[in-house]
Amino acid sequence: MNGVFVDSCVLLDLFTADPQWADWSEAVLERYSQTNSLYINSMVYAEVSVGFERIEAVEQAIALMDIKVIEIPREALFLAGKVFLQYRKNKGAKRSPLPDFFIGAHVLVSEFALITRDLQNYKTYFPQATLICPDTEV
Repeated sequence: MNGVFVDSCVLLDLFTADPQWADWSEAVLERYSQTNSLYINSMVYAEVSVGFERIEAVEQAIALMDIKVIEIPREALFLAGKVFLQYRKNKGAKRSPLPDFFIGAHVLVSEFALITRDLQNYKTYFPQATLICPDTEV
């Protein structure tokens, strides 16, 4: 494992003080930050930014958690497109790739584990990804 990627749902649990999931998300991030670097990409950044009024507030929140924002490698972008074709062949309704496809491909190409609660697309389209989820951690 080269690091741990944090899905937007986990960050949103904290930023919104989700009554059901905030404690789990805080504990799992604390645990993995002790021994790994934590990462997000532009997709996650965009998804969590909607809850903030100013970019400075987003930047501060991410910096306080010591999370690094990294670019999506081209190999991951290519893989996301291929996985999206599989999704469409499986009668998926979306007309453009879902953020989960960019995230899942990024995780695989970069050999990250993924902290998430949204398992469906990752289990279906990225079965080889290492998932850190409520059923497996803390």
